[in-house]
Amino acid sequence: MRAYELMVIFDGDLTDVAADEAFKKTSSALKAAGGRVMTLNKWGRRKFAYEIDHKTEGHYVVVEFLTSGADLSGFERTMRLSDPVVRHKLLRLPDREARRRGLLTSDGAAGKAAVDASV
Repeated sequence: MRAYELMVIFDGDLTDVAADEAFKKTSSALKAAGGRVMTLNKWGRRKFAYEIDHKTEGHYVVVEFLTSGADLSGFERTMRLSDPVVRHKLLRLPDREARRRGLLTSDGAAGKAAVDASV
């Protein structure tokens, strides 16, 4: 299993309900790519440090997930083409960091239970 961290910034012009719907679509695309969401951290609406595409605010979401090493290029393409997504960053966590966060056990298996990402 491989651990990843994904940060997504959704358009600040979206309502909270619309941002949640956009995240549900992102979550379903992640599951279709073979990912299993382990932690979900919604930061809410935040002001940007600088203007991005003539926008000054966005809805931030940070997700830690596990996958069996599947190719995530299709998922990243989906993120790039998604209109509500202003920016995204996908990082593969080193195994040592994933174990420290409790995502993986010492034998490489999933550490803690997955969360319901539809919330």
